[in-house]
Amino acid sequence: MKIVYFTHSLQSCWNHGNAHFLRGVLRELAALGHAVRSLEPKASWSLENLLRDHGEAGLERFHRHYPDLRVETYAADADPAALAGDADLVIVHEWNDPALATRLGRARKAGASFRLLFHDTHHRAVSEPDAIRAFDLSGFDGVLAFGETLSEVYRRWGWGDRVWTWHEAADTRLFHPPAQEGAREGLVWIGNWGDGERTAELESFLFRPARDAGLPLDVHGVRYPPEALATLAAYGVRYHGWAPNAAAPEIFSSHMATVHVPRRFYTTMLPGIPTIRVFEALACGIPLVSAPWSDSEHLFRPGDFLFAKDGAEMTAHLRALAHDPCLRASLVARGLDTIRARHTCAHRARELLSIAATLGLPQGASAA
Repeated sequence: MKIVYFTHSLQSCWNHGNAHFLRGVLRELAALGHAVRSLEPKASWSLENLLRDHGEAGLERFHRHYPDLRVETYAADADPAALAGDADLVIVHEWNDPALATRLGRARKAGASFRLLFHDTHHRAVSEPDAIRAFDLSGFDGVLAFGETLSEVYRRWGWGDRVWTWHEAADTRLFHPPAQEGAREGLVWIGNWGDGERTAELESFLFRPARDAGLPLDVHGVRYPPEALATLAAYGVRYHGWAPNAAAPEIFSSHMATVHVPRRFYTTMLPGIPTIRVFEALACGIPLVSAPWSDSEHLFRPGDFLFAKDGAEMTAHLRALAHDPCLRASLVARGLDTIRARHTCAHRARELLSIAATLGLPQGASAA
């Protein structure tokens, strides 16, 4: 099958978590023999910020770890239907210009033979619904939503059985435990500040508990305003700035544990969506403690990681992890087992092929 994916950027993961999953799942589809093309605008916001901060060196990890991924850029005035060519399946990510979706939808209505799917991996459908409604999806064959509660939003919008829940997952070709265990110390958190969506939660579930547990904390991420940096300094947090996602496994490998602090929309309006860092951390074999969110889809098992209902319980969990190697080993083993059994990009590639089959497309690979 010939698959074309219109993404914001596959090359840049600067404040662009969707690139993590897409790199892995497109690589898995290519490994199955499908002809995969990734198309992105020449001047994407994420890539421009990455190049501004780090120059071409910021792309080195992507090129080193994903040499087989084919990335094509296009000009703003390009015809997306022509770019799609003779594709069997075309997928459009929600972080694209709505005009792109409109033009592809019109082509599909006019008889284009490809099947057309919209891929939503964000909370804007509930936090900024007008931004998503700006996409004319009337010509699309269906929607891929990265959580069941988001799928329910689209069902309320009239999509019925044409919306599929398609969770993110770990690229286990890259995200796995270190081949050789070394010294591990303290906590690490890899995440962006995030427009005030979890400011209080970061203080309550990460900065203060790490300090109170007496554990050093390293933070990697971007878009930390001066007031955020001042907060980090007040808690003695070591801030390292942006880290390419491909470097995350080695960052995890030198730390005793990590913490998940979901954005507020994923604990209130879209519960049940863990976002990709949980999958990636567990795949790397690092113990994880999470601030509250509802695993309403039963993606994980009790004991895959620890939940903390408040800051005091987070502190207690962190202290226990620091002093109990058996607890750490149990969490690592269970978390890894769940990821490998259910939540790899290879699993998601097969799920996508099953969805394509319901749209009348063959699951077999075409000669690339």
